[in-house]
Amino acid sequence: MTSGEKFTWFRWLCTVFGLLFYLGDTGSDFMLSVQYFRSGHLIWAILTLVFVLVGSVCIQAFSYAWFKDDKRNYEEDDMGLSTCHLIGIHVLQIGIFTRFLHLLKKSFKGLRSGQEEQSQLIGLATDLSMLRMFEMFLESIPQLILQAYIILEHNHRSNLQYISMALSFLTIAWATVDYRRCLRQSLTHLNNMPSGIPTVVYLSYKIFTITPRILSLTLFIMLSTFSTVTMACIWLLGTIWAFLEETSFCTSRALEHLYRAVVGVILMFTFFNIKGENTRVHMTMYYFLNVCHNLAAPVLLFLLKPESERTDYFLPIIFFILVSNLMGLGFLGLYYSLLHPRGSGREEMEVDGMEHEPKTTRLQRFLQIHCKI
Repeated sequence: MTSGEKFTWFRWLCTVFGLLFYLGDTGSDFMLSVQYFRSGHLIWAILTLVFVLVGSVCIQAFSYAWFKDDKRNYEEDDMGLSTCHLIGIHVLQIGIFTRFLHLLKKSFKGLRSGQEEQSQLIGLATDLSMLRMFEMFLESIPQLILQAYIILEHNHRSNLQYISMALSFLTIAWATVDYRRCLRQSLTHLNNMPSGIPTVVYLSYKIFTITPRILSLTLFIMLSTFSTVTMACIWLLGTIWAFLEETSFCTSRALEHLYRAVVGVILMFTFFNIKGENTRVHMTMYYFLNVCHNLAAPVLLFLLKPESERTDYFLPIIFFILVSNLMGLGFLGLYYSLLHPRGSGREEMEVDGMEHEPKTTRLQRFLQIHCKI
């Protein structure tokens, strides 16, 4: 790795905060599920727990597969754990926690001695960032939709709900910023990729496009729980597109199918360039349909459920969805027109040609989704 970016003490501290957010988000969701169960809301308890477990199982599968890939391709020591131990920690759903501890321990030792292997540390951090990004869309965002529905439709509120939602939102923001930081550190072929303002603009673009999406889907569910069928169809279309694009992110067919299903989930909330190709037209069409769908939610709720107009949340939500969509699109245009990193064609061809380095290919194939539009 020839990038000027290094794994510093600040990056180590950020990893600590990432671990705390991860534990806090997961722990608060489990506690909220228990609270629902004790208060007799069995369905809410089950759904809250299901979102946690589905997200966890998926990212544990990716984590285990990547450990095995690295072992096979680089003969790394897998943290000194045997295959049985690796299977065990991932079955127990503590693979991500183990990754956090391994990165913190290895980087702390390297930073203290001044002999840290930068490329290896950045690789470990990027793997963790990818997994946290997957979890964000599989667990944190669905959890926000569920809790928002419970609060708005059933007027059921508790401090633990607000804590869980706040931690989910912080997880989304943190995963987004951490992803871009790892992008900046890993893609050495890019010209001038500064931090600071570009990161703030990128985060604003994501937050102000994902948040109204969360609210609009919540309103659709309030209109009718059968709206979840429509959401399933949107997911299916995104998944089919990933299959048609013939993605090649994973080394096994089964895991590749799971990856494509995860892409389908991500496409429900934000644009995702799965092939690293120029997708300016695709992105424009995506956000046009996305905004139309978002604005249709309050309109349909007003027409088909007019009593909602008398609630204290209706007008603020309409205003927020409208303004947030406009701000999100504004930040999107600003980021991709002025602040988006771009590399030279020759360097990009060199990166695309690294087929003999499987780990580099994994990083490049995932990180390239924001290299072109």
